[in-house]
Amino acid sequence: MKACQLPEGVFSLLFGAGNEIGQALVDDPRIQAVGFTGSRSGGTALMKTAQARPQPIPVYAEMSSINPVFLLPAALKARGKALGEAFVGSLNMGAGQFCTNPGLVIAVKGPELDAFIEAARGAVEASGAQTMLTPGIHRAYQEGVASLSSADKVREIARGQTGSDYQCQTGLFAASASDFLASEALQAEVFGASSLIVECEDAAEVKRVAEQLEGQLTATLHMDDADIDAAKALLPTLERKAGRILANGWPTGVEVCHAMVHGGPFPATSDSRTTSVGSAAIHRFLRPVCYQSLPEGLLPDALKEGNPLKVSRLVDGKREL
Repeated sequence: MKACQLPEGVFSLLFGAGNEIGQALVDDPRIQAVGFTGSRSGGTALMKTAQARPQPIPVYAEMSSINPVFLLPAALKARGKALGEAFVGSLNMGAGQFCTNPGLVIAVKGPELDAFIEAARGAVEASGAQTMLTPGIHRAYQEGVASLSSADKVREIARGQTGSDYQCQTGLFAASASDFLASEALQAEVFGASSLIVECEDAAEVKRVAEQLEGQLTATLHMDDADIDAAKALLPTLERKAGRILANGWPTGVEVCHAMVHGGPFPATSDSRTTSVGSAAIHRFLRPVCYQSLPEGLLPDALKEGNPLKVSRLVDGKREL
């Protein structure tokens, strides 16, 4: 900050455990907007604090997402083994601590899905343990994986290698679509390198699973040309469920660019109209002001008739370069 000669206070860092520091900041009248990345419980606590202020303020919270990956039939048949190996690479990235981690895989059961599962099994069993960010995050991950392991309707496919304290052991599980649809607990995010494969009877059941999902940051379609119709059937649902829809990639890659949308319906974020990555993210912290009939001397330079800043502007709705 000093090297760039930025004003003091542009960047500050406060350390502490629990929600107390965050809630104190959000409650301070000098704070006018909040960006947050963390758990659903932490984000909703800050939202309540912000709304309880004498002057409520917006909280742009990014909280919870399991980022479903749909394996469509032709793609699964053509490259199921390769998809299984690549999937585990994305799952393990950063010990699974990416908010876009692929925590759910959805496909029609059969020999093609079995091939995917076998490839994923081998990749998971070869996965080394990775240190997680904090002991608390590791503890929550252990509890989430234990909940999946102990569920009657869930079977464990594979576990990765064990490690020392606070290291994440990769976990891969599977359940039928009917059991998934009947259990809210199976939709809960497990923050870490854990994923659940949902085995569907047919394309209609794939669509029912998609329709029951909560709001997500991402939804992924692995597809070939022969899967176009199946993808078209899913797309209207996914557009309502996710902020970013991608094909034949993995959701853990997030590019900082003009087109990026890193947001989605609740509980992925608290405001589905915004993004926290990409150039549009600045709009979260801007407020429109209209200058009506002000004399030239009072207008900001960007709005003066002569355009002294030489910026690109909209004049009467038309772009002026």
